Amino acid sequence: MAIQITYNAGVYEIYGMLNSQNSNALNSHIENLMEHSKGIVLSLNKVLEIDSEAIKCITSLYNKAWGRDKMFYIIGMENKKVSEQFASLNLNNILL
Repeated sequence: MAIQITYNAGVYEIYGMLNSQNSNALNSHIENLMEHSKGIVLSLNKVLEIDSEAIKCITSLYNKAWGRDKMFYIIGMENKKVSEQFASLNLNNILL
């Protein structure tokens, strides 16, 4: 299943299943956005499934953004599947 990314009120919302098969597409899209913005707010509240490879991709984007002095916020604490996966990798401190 492909992911869909929408933009609404300053937030990029991801819909669908985020996994190793589509995380490269997400990475390319967000890196391109990052070059032309001061920061990114990424919402994972509508993600149906997420795997560790997708989380590694998002974490890499997070680290790149902060390394370039750009803000990068990840919203998804309300999504139990997302918050459990981040917690299992001990990365829940970057999830809002």
